[in-house]
Amino acid sequence: MAATKPVRRSVTLTPQIAKQVDSIAKRRRLSDNRVLVDLIEQGIEAQQRKEKALFALAQRFRASKDPEEVKRLGDELGRFVFGE
Repeated sequence: MAATKPVRRSVTLTPQIAKQVDSIAKRRRLSDNRVLVDLIEQGIEAQQRKEKALFALAQRFRASKDPEEVKRLGDELGRFVFGE
């Protein structure tokens, strides 16, 4: 497999986020850039897990024949999508 060339991006962080990134980098003895890449990767993975959980819940909702379970799963779907 051919090596992929890194893509350079520029982001603007709020002072609070920049301070947190600096703190993590110092604590973990990593560069700010490495910390940002790690955090982005973790965020993408978390988003993918959330989407899988939503699709699994929707599948259970569609497949359910029990009215009580349909209501419970519907409520759960609503909280998932719209928050508490």
